[in-house]
Amino acid sequence: MSSQFVSRLKETAQSLTAIRRPWRDFLDVTAVSLPSSLSDATTRITQNLTHFRFNYILVLLLVLFFSLIYHPFSLIIFVVILVAWVFLYLAREEPLLLCGFIVADRVVVAALFAITVFGLVLTGVWVNVLVASVVGVGLVVLHAALRSTDDLVMDDLESPYGHVLGDDLDSPRGDYSGI
Repeated sequence: MSSQFVSRLKETAQSLTAIRRPWRDFLDVTAVSLPSSLSDATTRITQNLTHFRFNYILVLLLVLFFSLIYHPFSLIIFVVILVAWVFLYLAREEPLLLCGFIVADRVVVAALFAITVFGLVLTGVWVNVLVASVVGVGLVVLHAALRSTDDLVMDDLESPYGHVLGDDLDSPRGDYSGI
């Protein structure tokens, strides 16, 4: 049982580090510029949220951690709930089986969300978490809107706009005459 847990822990760590982006790319000051339009800002936000999702999750968790630093019991509950989120939703690649039945992802998310809300209400720090979440989301959206995506789309296969760019990106000249 313990060797299976350790194996699962290693797999989870590997799957999470596979989507991690270098912090030097995330914090690249030369890539910061104002978007030219609202459309450009939404495109940047969408692409950056896809490309830097692990970094953004860490930023949100760090802001949340600092909001709970003076509430040790709440911090322990938060860590337990965070581990549940990681193992039951974020790092899971196969369907969740419970008593021989496959549990849909939306049911898992709903259950984890309910447990999270219950934990926040139980510990009495829901206002701290709400304010920290608003601050964290604000920081993430601000960074995603200001960080240029010119250097990201070409090497990001998971970009939501990858299908628009087509397969011609691999050509040495970047010939788009077939579009």
